[in-house]
Amino acid sequence: MSVYNYKAKTIQGDEKSLADYNGKVLLIVNTASECGFTPQFQELQELYEKYNTKGFEVLGFPCNQFGEQDPGSDTEIVQFCKKNYGVTFPMFSKVDVKGENAHPLFSYLTSEKKGLLTEQIKWNFTKFLIDKNGQVVERFAPQKKPATLEKQIEALL
Repeated sequence: MSVYNYKAKTIQGDEKSLADYNGKVLLIVNTASECGFTPQFQELQELYEKYNTKGFEVLGFPCNQFGEQDPGSDTEIVQFCKKNYGVTFPMFSKVDVKGENAHPLFSYLTSEKKGLLTEQIKWNFTKFLIDKNGQVVERFAPQKKPATLEKQIEALL
């Protein structure tokens, strides 16, 4: 199994196979537009711009499960991200990342790399670093700033 076994709906509404990212290093993040960690969009975008041409992708998955901090529609979310943070990396349709209705991708990610006290994601901006073979290499807590991940990303590229 790998992340390439999964599909997700893009924020534009198209079904996308994660196998399309085969051979790339990925940073998969559950995002929110009204969270204290929302400014991380800026650093995520900076990483994307710096490493995208070298085979790196950031994949954003909005989630409204934590304090209802992403209540908008997919259209509102993508407009917010572009307007406020210049986001051009791929964004996907809003998903649940924990519980009974968790998107299968996030069930897989959390089973591969458990959190500190629990397998479940505890808050917005949990990050999963994926290698070129689609394997989960590391999980980072929401507090971990994206800019601090450069060495790990470079090592995988």
